[in-house]
Amino acid sequence: MPTDSSEIRKPAVAGTFYPASSTELLQTIATMFSEVEKVAIDGRPLGLIAPHAGYPYSGKTAAKAFKLLEGEEYNTVVVISPSHTVFFRGCSVYSGAGYQTPIAVVDIDRRLSDRIAGINPQVFSSNQGHATGDSRGEHALEVQLPFLQVVLGNFKLVAIVMGDQEEDTVKALGECLATCLKGTNSLMVASTDLSHFHSAKRARKLDASIQEAIEAYDPDRLIEILQEGRGEACGGGPVASIMLAAQRLGAKGTKFLEYTNSGEVTGDFDEVVGYLSAAIVTDLKPDVIESDLDRSTMGSAAAGEDRFALSHDDRQLLLRIAREAILARLENKKYTPPSSEATSREAGVFVTLKQHRNLRGCIGQIRARQPLNLAVADMAQAAAFEDPRFATLTASELDDLEYEISVLSPLERVSDFSSIQIGRDGLMIKLDLHTGLLLPQVATENNWDVTEFLGQTCLKAGLHRQGYKDKYAEIYRFSAEVFKTASVDL
Repeated sequence: MPTDSSEIRKPAVAGTFYPASSTELLQTIATMFSEVEKVAIDGRPLGLIAPHAGYPYSGKTAAKAFKLLEGEEYNTVVVISPSHTVFFRGCSVYSGAGYQTPIAVVDIDRRLSDRIAGINPQVFSSNQGHATGDSRGEHALEVQLPFLQVVLGNFKLVAIVMGDQEEDTVKALGECLATCLKGTNSLMVASTDLSHFHSAKRARKLDASIQEAIEAYDPDRLIEILQEGRGEACGGGPVASIMLAAQRLGAKGTKFLEYTNSGEVTGDFDEVVGYLSAAIVTDLKPDVIESDLDRSTMGSAAAGEDRFALSHDDRQLLLRIAREAILARLENKKYTPPSSEATSREAGVFVTLKQHRNLRGCIGQIRARQPLNLAVADMAQAAAFEDPRFATLTASELDDLEYEISVLSPLERVSDFSSIQIGRDGLMIKLDLHTGLLLPQVATENNWDVTEFLGQTCLKAGLHRQGYKDKYAEIYRFSAEVFKTASVDL
């Protein structure tokens, strides 16, 4: 959603969660830093996990994490918090110019923010979840900033609020961060408290399961614990996301720092809130991490071809896999597709089935989730037997099928419709709960211009033809390597 580029997000909880006076705030943080010891870690922090309650309750636990940054320098800090004030799908990357605290304004790293928000439709540029408005604004991100300002001085910010914490959202953000932070001198901070309003004994049991998953450096285990209710963390999604990203960025492990609860301050141990701090540690220096940022956010056919580089033999293998996977389902047999080096790489992919040149099924994965050989096998079976527009494929139809495979580049956000090129770009639109996608070849086959292509993509999403003009609509383009063959060629 476009916003005024001069927008500065004002403090929402200064004077409640932390002091509103800059002098008092600086003194408070300096005192907390002086009262905690700097834990020795073997490496440098790539990520921090810190609580976000009022400073009197969780400030010293948070200071234990931020003290690790003494003597360190980072160009950008990515802070991810849960949303306590408004629900929305996905992750909102702040689209304004800065976040203000009583100390100063922290400038937004616009280039990196746009990169992160431009790869996956579940991670988008917006001020949703960041706005202050008439009601209390989100505190969980804001309270981390004064610590960072004191210990780091100058840095730029990527501010992300996670609206929902479903597994797909968590993993989408983790993948975006891993892709976009490679080759940068960046720090990730996940903002979370733990269990709320249990007895101290019950809280410790719930919180121990979260702590163990963090110490084990196991984001999948953390997600499972949260889903099953064996532990509680309001920012569990942000924690899992930075752990997933850190693993892909080569971080070697985590370091638990401290656990406390609110009862240790209030004296009330009947209903407490749990707090934890931890660090994700890496041996790698920023200048030795090879960057693939530009390759992974490509927006042209040439970039797509460089990324996939499928040979004639690779293409024929994938087409054969599509047919064999469908045949195996018809014969009720288990199928393990063969692979080559190129088809073992992950990519988004669609499999289209035609019969006498008429569409017979089309199913795909927009986002890379599996190696190509496995994805093609799964999507071919889905197109044949699970496309709700068509009856289940029968054995008598197999010999008449034509197969078309589209290997997709990552999604790129469209800000200027004139940048869309017919024949090169496919389109996806996202508005509210509506999503629709059309492959590049659809526009070519129907001789559509850009306006018609946009309108047809809206109709595919169940929207009005002019839906792409809505100010909240998100338009994405992608390139595709498309290859096909008739059944006689197999």
